[in-house]
Amino acid sequence: MSKTSSSFVTFQRPDGQSLNGYLAIPENTKDAPSIVVIQEWWGLNDQIRGVADRFASLGYFALVPDLYRGKATVEQEEAHHLMDNLNFGDAASQDIRGAVQYLRQRSEHVGLTGYCMGAALALLALTNDIPVTAAAIWYGCPPLEYLDATKIRVPVIGHWATQDTAFPIGAVNELEDKLHKANVDVTFYRYLAMHAFANETAVGPGRLEFTQYDPVWAQLAWDRTLTFFGRTLW
Repeated sequence: MSKTSSSFVTFQRPDGQSLNGYLAIPENTKDAPSIVVIQEWWGLNDQIRGVADRFASLGYFALVPDLYRGKATVEQEEAHHLMDNLNFGDAASQDIRGAVQYLRQRSEHVGLTGYCMGAALALLALTNDIPVTAAAIWYGCPPLEYLDATKIRVPVIGHWATQDTAFPIGAVNELEDKLHKANVDVTFYRYLAMHAFANETAVGPGRLEFTQYDPVWAQLAWDRTLTFFGRTLW
């Protein structure tokens, strides 16, 4: 495992407002590509920072923008409240774009990935002509009527769970069809799993009833993501 470092940083949104984020830095920074990692509804917690750290250990800069401005939770009700109070349009057009622009000062190529709520935000950001090279989304999407797929101009892969009650596979099929009709370079993978199957904290009696970590499918999806980013960002 390579040596990495991390720190909390402050960067500017396009409108000039400041935003904090967690930046994981690879051991070898020369010519290293970057990835913006978008949180689940829990906030900028240890788990999502761990995702950034994993990318850094493999040679990427990885930045998690703090969409909740310092708030995080382990309680479903509070997470729902925080998500409902998030301005999705502002987060997609300002927070994520600011994070991408910050990383582009370091890297020629920047990728985007997001989980659950973060996947929905990532897709919305792609419709705002955000300057990324590729995107990987995990079990989450916005309502299809809010998604102008014709504005997505980068390759996208997605990881979905066939037993996901939060994002039913039927809606995933509709999303895939919409992206194909818009000529998006898209590949969706489906796994016999539940929601949040790649979140290692979704285990035990404390997990939500519709979530379940699956280490086998999580590893396969992670490997596919690394192959995808290896092909598109390096």
